[in-house]
Order: sequence, then C-alpha cells, then structure tokens
Amino acid sequence: MTGSAGSSESVAALQNALAAEQAASYGYGIVGARLPQGSAAQAAAASDWVVHVRARDGLTQLISSHGATPTPAAPAYQLPFPVDSPTQANALAATLEDRVAAAYLGLVALPETGLRTFGAQQARAAALRAESWRGTTQAFPGLASSA
Repeated sequence: MTGSAGSSESVAALQNALAAEQAASYGYGIVGARLPQGSAAQAAAASDWVVHVRARDGLTQLISSHGATPTPAAPAYQLPFPVDSPTQANALAATLEDRVAAAYLGLVALPETGLRTFGAQQARAAALRAESWRGTTQAFPGLASSA
C-alpha cells in the first residue's frame, strides 16, 4: 500500500495525530509543574503524560510501518494561554485532550478499518481525559463548538 493515495492519506492523518501527541507530551510537563506538589491532580497529570508518551511512541512505529518517516517533535510548543495556576493547568490539560481528540478524528475518516477503529478509541479516550480535567463533557469531542 506504500505510495497509494490511501496510504498517503493514512500517513498524513497519523502524522497529525503524532503532532498532537507530541504537543500533549510537552504540555503535560507544564500542567504538572503548575499543580500542587504531591497532589492527586499532579499524579493524574503524570499518568496522562505517560499515556501520551506511549501513544507518541506507538504512532512513531505505526508511521514507520507505513513506510514513512515520523515527523520529529518540536523543541518547544506555544501554549494557547498563560498557565500560572492550578486552574489554568486544568484548563490546559482539557485543551490538550481536546486537540488530541480532534487529531484522532482524522483517522476515523480513513478507509482502513483498523485505523478507523484505533482513531475512534483514541478520540474517546482523549474525550474522557478532557472530561476529567474540565469536569464536564462535550457533545461532540474533538469538533469545534459553534458559537
């Protein structure tokens, strides 16, 4: 399948998910640093960070298995807003998860059943993590809400 339009589309969607996981891995370092030392919230941030690091590594292997070179992580990422308090850290974690969910939706639209299923599972997992940080759910996780 290497070189086909479907493979190219799959690799692009996987690279997009990888970029979201790389950004989330970076962002959770900020989240954890802004939460009370030793708190349950900081432990949850550490756990979520591990989830994203593992997902990043899995996506790297998946992209390689499609015959492509995974795009490396950026040295740093621009935060969507200042994070100077635990409240802002919670909001950042929810935002990171929303972005991860949105990236995995790109896999849901692919023709490959395995990638569609994987994307749906990952989008659901990210939506549940976002809910844990936000305290509420969204009707369509990963999709921008209309004004």
